[in-house]
Amino acid sequence: MVNTMRHTQPTQLAQTKVVLLEKTLNAFREATGVVGRVVLMEPVVEQGVRADALIELEIGGQARQYLVEIKRIDRFAAIGQVKNQLARYPQTGLLITNRMTADTADKCRELDVQFIDALGNAYLHGPDWFVLINGQRPAAKEDMQLGALEAPKAGTAGALRMTFALLCRPELLNAPYRQIKQAAGVALGAIGGVFLDLNTRGLTTGGQRNKDRRIVERQRMIDEWVTNYPIKLRPKLNARRFHAENPDWWKGLDVGRYEAKWGGEVAAERLTGYLKPNAVTLYMRPKNLRQNLTKLVVDNKLRAAPNGEIEVLEAFWDFEMDGPADRVPPLLVYADLLATMDPRNFTVGQMILEQQINAPEATA
Repeated sequence: MVNTMRHTQPTQLAQTKVVLLEKTLNAFREATGVVGRVVLMEPVVEQGVRADALIELEIGGQARQYLVEIKRIDRFAAIGQVKNQLARYPQTGLLITNRMTADTADKCRELDVQFIDALGNAYLHGPDWFVLINGQRPAAKEDMQLGALEAPKAGTAGALRMTFALLCRPELLNAPYRQIKQAAGVALGAIGGVFLDLNTRGLTTGGQRNKDRRIVERQRMIDEWVTNYPIKLRPKLNARRFHAENPDWWKGLDVGRYEAKWGGEVAAERLTGYLKPNAVTLYMRPKNLRQNLTKLVVDNKLRAAPNGEIEVLEAFWDFEMDGPADRVPPLLVYADLLATMDPRNFTVGQMILEQQINAPEATA
């Protein structure tokens, strides 16, 4: 069910998405003869989730509606988040993007993420029809980067650190800047700009200096953070990889001895009990990391391996959450799972989103 009421004015970002959506529908019509139209921009769907658009396509003589997510897809990591996001929609979900590479299109088909790009490439299907178009290329000098789809501060590493802290600890919204700096590990001078950006895009209320800030588009903030984290922040966390001859080395391990916390599949298994980890992810405090990492490697007989199943990253936050102290916040577990592109992890990730991240006590 789609709620057609809108309570905010269209932002510049929304207007940019309208342009991209219309361009995409035109390209799809030229490639297939299928006529599409925009029914509504930014509809609110069930459970307060907002889609980017509701569109209608005339396929096989029937009007078929889709709830649309408009994103730039330049890495495989973003597809997992899109898949889970579309799965929450009460109607068929559709990804609209600027340009889908052949490899990324293959991954979308593998994960059954239906899409149309601005060149007319597409993957759509129904009970009695199927559309697959690939190989459409941009005209010479045509600008397909669509950088405006990403707000200037939304995808920076500093903004992601701060947004993570705000989502995990909402009381920081109205905390002194120095407290936010400590929790998020960001420069003091950058905090006001991030608040202004979030407010301008309608994700929060209040400005740089207001004391009544609150999050009004929490799910959108979560989706945006999970999409950008593996692309913009995770690569900066100085990942180290290792291999263990004993696959059960981590079971019963007290990671607190190494100033570390479980992330990824191990944390997910401990949160839900529904996953047998194939990979081990640890986040370590940057302070004393070298000593703690050496101790971890020696104590557990690990060896360096570029493609090892064990990954150690630097922790990028400085606050504690309620619950066991040996695992990272659920939001980071969710992001780690979706970044694996492993379908078995998507289901568990959705459980964590619903039961841990969006539980009433987590959103209060």
